Amino acid sequence: MVGIKDVARHAGVSVGTVSNVINRPDTVADATRERVQAVIDRLGYVRSESARQLRAGRSRIMALLVLDMTNPFFVDMAAGAERAARDAGLGVMLCNSAQSPSEEAEYLSLFAEQRVRGVLVTPADTTGATLRAFARHGIPYVFVDRIVASADACSVSVDDVKGGALAVRHLLQGGHRDIVYVSGPRNLPQVQDRRAGALQALAEGGLPAEALMHIEAERLDVAAGRDAGSRLLGMSPRPTAVFCANDLLALGVLQTLYAAGVSVPGDMALVGYDDIEFAAAAVVPLTSVRQPARQMGRAAAELLIHETGDEAEGHEHRQIVMQPELVVRASSLR
Repeated sequence: MVGIKDVARHAGVSVGTVSNVINRPDTVADATRERVQAVIDRLGYVRSESARQLRAGRSRIMALLVLDMTNPFFVDMAAGAERAARDAGLGVMLCNSAQSPSEEAEYLSLFAEQRVRGVLVTPADTTGATLRAFARHGIPYVFVDRIVASADACSVSVDDVKGGALAVRHLLQGGHRDIVYVSGPRNLPQVQDRRAGALQALAEGGLPAEALMHIEAERLDVAAGRDAGSRLLGMSPRPTAVFCANDLLALGVLQTLYAAGVSVPGDMALVGYDDIEFAAAAVVPLTSVRQPARQMGRAAAELLIHETGDEAEGHEHRQIVMQPELVVRASSLR
């Protein structure tokens, strides 16, 4: 492996000069900088980040641990975080817990071993046990897509109660009274909050909580949505409207209804959540509650950068709550 001493020897300069070319190029004369850079290119030298980290005392890599990388919502969130990290001269290690608390724990252990700068996390373990264990390592973390009441960490989230209310209020305004909520696992706070918002909208409309039927899916993906769609078809009387906890579930429900010849929105109105890119491109464009995913990722990364930067001593934990927006399309318009 080519080292910095090899570059210095071939360029006829000191190791300190090579270091300046890499880290502080504006302090080196143009001719010297060009000669050293030519040697670096010719030898294929790449500096050792682990060695640099030992000298500097902190990493230039932050970790992002999300629930499901197959969900475009988290892809957009990651893009926002990556942009903020790049602007600060940092990199992002992107990992997928696949909604598994055990995989989340394994990744958090890896982050501790690698001594990453900090972690952005959408927790899979709703008990908080894995993060409490991780906190012992002294590595900062920021919750993304999760409201936390604790002052122990920063968080960036969306008001999911308001989002659920927007969805069901829209369906009630369309004349629907037989509404089903298709959710992911009930223990997920996002699922609970969106249901709470749906119930709030029903109460505003003078309807009891029992008016909201509930189908719980094992996961928040298209396959689980197709299964939920099959259960919808077996309900009697059949509901006239469906609110799904995310767009992937809604797209799976739409596939099942379409295959069974059920008209959307003629026979059944459909509303999703997240407003991913595929929502507008569905065979019936999907009404959805939009979350500002990129802005969430960027804001979370900026909080972590501030907490781990030169002004860290003055850092105060913040809980940022962004606002959802209902985007109405054909799937819910009679």
